[in-house]
Amino acid sequence: MATTPIPRGPRRGALPAVAIVVPTSIIQVASTVPAAQFQGTSDRIGPLTVALLLAGPALLLLRRRFPVATFVAVVAVTLLYLVLGYPYGPVFLSVVIALFNLVLHGPRLVAWVTGPALVITLLVVMDVMTPHYRLGVTEFAFAIAWLTLIMVVAEIVKARRDRAAQAEETREEQAKRRAGEERLRIAREVHDVLAHHVSLINVQSGVALHLIDEQPEQVRQALTAIKQSSKEVLVELRNILGVLRDVDGPGDGAPRHPVASLDQLDPLLERMRAAGLRVRLDVTGKRRHVPSGVDAAALRIVQESLTNTYRHAGPTVARVRLDYEPGELRIQVDDDGRGDGAAIGKLGSGSGLTGMRQRAEALNGTLVAGPRPDGGFRVTATLPTGHAGDTDTAEPAEHTDNGSTRTENGAS
Repeated sequence: MATTPIPRGPRRGALPAVAIVVPTSIIQVASTVPAAQFQGTSDRIGPLTVALLLAGPALLLLRRRFPVATFVAVVAVTLLYLVLGYPYGPVFLSVVIALFNLVLHGPRLVAWVTGPALVITLLVVMDVMTPHYRLGVTEFAFAIAWLTLIMVVAEIVKARRDRAAQAEETREEQAKRRAGEERLRIAREVHDVLAHHVSLINVQSGVALHLIDEQPEQVRQALTAIKQSSKEVLVELRNILGVLRDVDGPGDGAPRHPVASLDQLDPLLERMRAAGLRVRLDVTGKRRHVPSGVDAAALRIVQESLTNTYRHAGPTVARVRLDYEPGELRIQVDDDGRGDGAAIGKLGSGSGLTGMRQRAEALNGTLVAGPRPDGGFRVTATLPTGHAGDTDTAEPAEHTDNGSTRTENGAS
């Protein structure tokens, strides 16, 4: 008989093994005395009787780790008890518990084959060794009915336990997935904030060092841009760290800083222009409110695209185009920079392009980035915005070049 332990540990909230052993021991020993008096075998009770009555419950301590071996051992102890002619009755409680445990924790096939076979063996031994018990059709049917009832109840308990364990596992997996998604979201936010502002600071500090002796006025502009970028990155990082700390307090749940949205697009473009990148904005269609996720992703995609242009494209003009189309927002960022293999390699080696693509895909959108046929680089993203008719808060679209002109509905 296989005695390989079943790899099942005690479940959270399950009773300790001794909680079954102690009451079972008390019932078997205390109830054997009146049973022996009823059967006229009180003279057979002795130290060995008590030892066998305690041996069965003691073996139940191993029932969870070794369900099959425990059941076989309990049946063997009970058989020895009956063969020696001791009073029958309470001793079977250990067998019932071991059988229930075998179905609950053991292999199903082994339980349904071994259980009935050993119980029938006990009935035959009782018929042979006990003068007060005769195995007839009624007794056999009664025993089989109880055996079936015990095993079916154990199967029901096992099914409920397995469903509860599966539900708990599903909840844990969902919690891990949510935690992973939140970490990814925070990582993208940190990258976008740091990559944008630190890139501006890095380039502007290089400009300041290069022109410090010849063009002090340019140095002043560069230092002003550095100061503004450093101030904004500190505010952004403070906001992110506040979310990570999850500090409770008055007004908890309200954002400490405006969340990313296209409302911040104009300040972003002004910041890039102040840093020396010429940026043109074109908006077509009717401007309307879009879902907050789309709003934030759109700004971050534009920000990351302009940051990469600023870092890798060299002297160039960047064009940002927003198309408010029915049911979607289309974003396109072009530049006339180098757009060569080296620049593309630098862009693809970081996490900026990956982060932009993940943002778009998380909203069931798409993002395509690559060199333009006539030179330069292009990033195109399409983000679903929901119902195409959601234009009740529409504003006239605008066409802006350095903030100087405005036209209706995107007409140039």
